[in-house]
Amino acid sequence: MRMSKISSWLSGYRPWMVVCATTLVLLGGLSRSNNQYEISVTTSKFQKPARLPYKGYGYPPVLAYWICGTNGDSKKILRLLKAIYHPRNQYLLQLDAGSSEYERAELAVSVESESVFQGFGNVNVEGQSYAVNRMGSSALAATLHAAALLLKINTDWDWFITLSASDYPLMSQDDLLHAFTFLPRDLNFIDYTSNAGWKEREEINRIVVDPNLYYQMNTPIYYAVETRKPDAFKIFGGSPWVILSRFFMEYCVQGWDNIPRKLLMYFTNVAYPLETYFHTVICSSPEFQNTTLAYDLRYIIWRTPTQGEPENLSTSHYDEMVASEAAFAQPIDEGDPLLNKIDEDVLNRLPHKIVPGSWSICQGRNDSMTGEQELCSTWGDIDAVKPGPKGIKLAALLSKLAAERRLTPSQCH
Repeated sequence: MRMSKISSWLSGYRPWMVVCATTLVLLGGLSRSNNQYEISVTTSKFQKPARLPYKGYGYPPVLAYWICGTNGDSKKILRLLKAIYHPRNQYLLQLDAGSSEYERAELAVSVESESVFQGFGNVNVEGQSYAVNRMGSSALAATLHAAALLLKINTDWDWFITLSASDYPLMSQDDLLHAFTFLPRDLNFIDYTSNAGWKEREEINRIVVDPNLYYQMNTPIYYAVETRKPDAFKIFGGSPWVILSRFFMEYCVQGWDNIPRKLLMYFTNVAYPLETYFHTVICSSPEFQNTTLAYDLRYIIWRTPTQGEPENLSTSHYDEMVASEAAFAQPIDEGDPLLNKIDEDVLNRLPHKIVPGSWSICQGRNDSMTGEQELCSTWGDIDAVKPGPKGIKLAALLSKLAAERRLTPSQCH
């Protein structure tokens, strides 16, 4: 599958500083000099959650989100963050160096200015930049780096979810957390392709070099003339959009077994490794090969099954989209009326505000407001969720799939 329209993998960039949302300070504010904005920032360590949620049977899980984008995506990322925010979760935001220093600082300041984010201390902005090409291993390195940072910030989460700036939720976090509450915490949501011919694609066996691993600026990958076909392991593949358990991400990042490390070396020279690396690691590891659920919770319309770009979504897709059991849809262009329609009809979200949930006093879009302070800013119980019909429907589907996987052969065959 090809995700060339997903902006988070598109741009290369120069290294920059790590920007921590809670400690970023504007020195001198915003000024204009030679028609360019100038911002000075200071940095320090990532913030830890100010309030840890209760864990255990019957309590909702904790989701760790990595939201990434490129030049011009800061407002999209902030809107997406507010649409998927819940105090239980962890959030790591990143703009690549295709974006400007000003835009990265602007995103961090926007996060800093939200009292809810600061009150719960669960949103961090990663300002470090490095070249990334979605076709090469630099994209895989960025994903593993994000998982490592989230593990360093706090290990008290259950699933790792990657989103691009062009994603948008199709249900509230109360719905999604409810759907995941009674699932085994070791499940990995990976949609293996059903197209038997995908392994025959030429680039699967061709050796490639990703210069973005050692160049500052984004650079196309190089294809070698030579090909190779491993016989020590089988290659598995499918959707690059996965939801992975913390146990599995620790296994990949810490590498106490040699399988993740050995396969990482191999996939350094494979095109589109995000479509194959995690899939192959799971199927090569006896500890994890029976932990997969064949569903990625995404609504995507592919123009062709194995190549090309996903179709941009619009209001013409709305009815089918909301009727699906998908939790996220992509790609949606900034400013498309579809976003406002989802906010109004699905998420009950006011413009520029956080989606209300059972953790807040706010009960919907028509609640009264006192001055500039919305009632949603009053915090309630973060350990309770109140699902709607979509959350109940998804919970039933996932429970059914989890039960069926015990009776069906592993996808690793």
